[in-house]
Amino acid sequence: MTTTAKHASRRVRRVRPDPTPGRSPRHAIPFLLPGLLLLGALVVYPLLYSLVRSFFDRSGDEFVGLGNYVDLFTDQRTLTAFKNNVIWVVVAPAAVTGLGLVLAVLTERIRWATAFRLVLFMPMAISLFASGIIFRLVYEEDPDQGIVNAVAVGVHDVFASASQYPGARPRESAPITATADGFATTASSYRPGDVLAIPMVGFAPQEVPGNAAGVMSPAPEAGELRGVVWLDVSAGGLAARTDAGERGLPGITVEAVADGKVVAHTTTGADGVFTFPDLADRDYVVRLSPEDFALPFRGLTWLGPSLITPVIISSWIWIMTGFAITFIAAGLSAIPRDTLEAARVDGATEWQVFKKVTVPLLTPVLLVVFVTLVINVLKIFELVFVIAPGSVQEEANVLALQMWQVSFGSGGDQGAGSALAVVLFLLVAPAMLFNIRRFRREQT
Repeated sequence: MTTTAKHASRRVRRVRPDPTPGRSPRHAIPFLLPGLLLLGALVVYPLLYSLVRSFFDRSGDEFVGLGNYVDLFTDQRTLTAFKNNVIWVVVAPAAVTGLGLVLAVLTERIRWATAFRLVLFMPMAISLFASGIIFRLVYEEDPDQGIVNAVAVGVHDVFASASQYPGARPRESAPITATADGFATTASSYRPGDVLAIPMVGFAPQEVPGNAAGVMSPAPEAGELRGVVWLDVSAGGLAARTDAGERGLPGITVEAVADGKVVAHTTTGADGVFTFPDLADRDYVVRLSPEDFALPFRGLTWLGPSLITPVIISSWIWIMTGFAITFIAAGLSAIPRDTLEAARVDGATEWQVFKKVTVPLLTPVLLVVFVTLVINVLKIFELVFVIAPGSVQEEANVLALQMWQVSFGSGGDQGAGSALAVVLFLLVAPAMLFNIRRFRREQT
């Protein structure tokens, strides 16, 4: 081949187009453009608008600078929301990740592992709003509606017997009144030979024990302090008087107290009569034990101000555990079985295999799950809005809910709401960037 032909061949090779299509970024622009437009309209524009709006007042006409941010960090409700968000971030993601790890490892070898994980993942199939309605009913205070209190009452009643006359109380004109310590105590003192009449109300006549007999005021007896306790609800009878048709209240514990100490105690008979024989000739105060009149245990006020945040967190843990199990189980399936078997052959126990081999190999997966849950927690809104009653919503408040209330609720201040949105974005952004960097690092 001549020199001229060789040069011509080289020139042809230099101008030959790249045979691999799609390498040029220009080819990707038509495919990326719709997504970029949606991203700009739904993410970039609202973000920039919120940032600008946060520097203006409620009406949006007057520039206030950092005034909204100063008010944000001095408002008590916002500080409560910050505190609750810190509790959420510290407790909820770690609990879900740990619980998901344990359940994923325990269910790895069982026969119905897939079905078990499917059941745990099912709460993720419905919205948090619908889940909130369900858990609002689960934690209802009335045991007839709330399953948690129904279980608590059932367990309590197995180990603790109910009182005989729940809700019963002395009539207002009775010589005995309830005190701060729960006892019903006489205001005056009595001595042997006296007779004390204690009419009771606030109890249904049909609930009186079947062995109760008709009431009759006992006659005084020297050296004995006597009395009668009866249900004073006879129609047409006189108040604080033993009338025909009224029955005594048997089995009530009565105590004789002197100088602040119980010196004798007895119980009422079938006719409600009680007797203290062989008492020293001195003054005594008579009192009834509160155990006989205590209201039945009706469970705990789960949706009250002291328990509302733990209750909502527990609901979120139940919902999100399936998410953690799914991701961690996928990571477990990717662990080389030879590594685990080698550790067992070397004499490692199952706990040592879990601690020294499984967890270190799962660390990247666990980190991704944890960070994703942190992002989810910082944006939590629906569960708090639905589960927390209006009277305690302030105690359960979080930043996302506070942002909505300030912007669109009773506040109606979109300047302050935009400032909250910017702060919430700044809190979420580091976790998002961390996840993005990890994904890119794994792809390289």
